[in-house]
Amino acid sequence: QVQLVESGGGLVQAGGSLRLSCAVSGRTSSRYAMGWFRQAPGKEREFVAVIGPTGGNANYAESVKGRFTISRDNAKNTVYLQMNSLKPDDTAVYYCAADYGGPGWDYWGKGTLVTVSS
Repeated sequence: QVQLVESGGGLVQAGGSLRLSCAVSGRTSSRYAMGWFRQAPGKEREFVAVIGPTGGNANYAESVKGRFTISRDNAKNTVYLQMNSLKPDDTAVYYCAADYGGPGWDYWGKGTLVTVSS
């Protein structure tokens, strides 16, 4: 059983920074793509960032490019999302997901709430 557990969310003022972590257990994540998604109140879940198995091929949503950085430490089975210059529009529940090769994303965490105050 694969489990993804996000942490690092919280309340931050606009312009501030947070780093989210996603710990993967039950199956090594080192051969699989990992991603971050978010869902704001009243909106659908949207893609934020993805990173390849070895840490390359990072891609970002246009709305976060230049402000967010995705990274991974395969030795720790952990993926990170460094979020800088946060805006109130970044307020959302952030979810980690793992792509083990099936259609779509195979596993999801339960999310961590990020609230950005103006």
